[in-house]
Amino acid sequence: MSIPAMNLMAALRSDHATSPRLTWYGPDSERIELSGRVLDNWVAKTANLLQDELDAGPGISLRLDIPAHWKSVVWALAAWQLGMEVVLDGGTADLLATSSPEGAGSEGAGSGDASGSGRPEGFDAVVAVPLAALAMRWPGTLPPGVLDYAAEVRSHGDVFLPYAEATPELAALRLPAQGYSHAELLTEFAVAGPAAGQGEAIAGEGERILVRAGDGLDAALAASLGCWNRNGSVVLVHPDVEVTEHLLKNERVSGV
Repeated sequence: MSIPAMNLMAALRSDHATSPRLTWYGPDSERIELSGRVLDNWVAKTANLLQDELDAGPGISLRLDIPAHWKSVVWALAAWQLGMEVVLDGGTADLLATSSPEGAGSEGAGSGDASGSGRPEGFDAVVAVPLAALAMRWPGTLPPGVLDYAAEVRSHGDVFLPYAEATPELAALRLPAQGYSHAELLTEFAVAGPAAGQGEAIAGEGERILVRAGDGLDAALAASLGCWNRNGSVVLVHPDVEVTEHLLKNERVSGV
């Protein structure tokens, strides 16, 4: 039985595949636009990196220490395609993806590796994720044993085929006060507005919505899943970017 994330990615790459599905506004006039096909490409490459390099699969947990950003959304979708659990409560997990590898592991996993490898202890593997749009590698020296996402991801395949089949009852998301299974991602967790779990009305079919990154990664993921599940598209905006009428009009945002 297919899990919802697999079905969602299939829809994103086939229905209006060349239309914008995720647009990111970051600091310093950064604007990244991902069509359904391009978003699926990034998700597939990241899922293949997880599966081929880190032996990830159904039931494995991944802690995301990355702020709301187009890359953290890609990581969550990749993990869910594999049947993994995404950990957003700062707790323990099998794997860690972080945009701050120097300070990783300070909560729930220890602040350093007692063996002297430099990799945060408590994780089987750690991946450093640079947030700069055009980063081809981590900008600096990484702790020993930490994998450089930007340097590795492009070598992985554009099509994802799981080695093991995930089942809907597996854990998909761990939040500080609640958890969700894969079966519940689209029916319980996903909403069509930026405030996750607050009971907003679902957006109309095909709506293009504004999501504020400052509301947190859980809110961004919930809003994005709900929007994509209704064939919509997302404009994700960094907290430092002013949301002007010009931006909303230029991006044809119909839901805020």
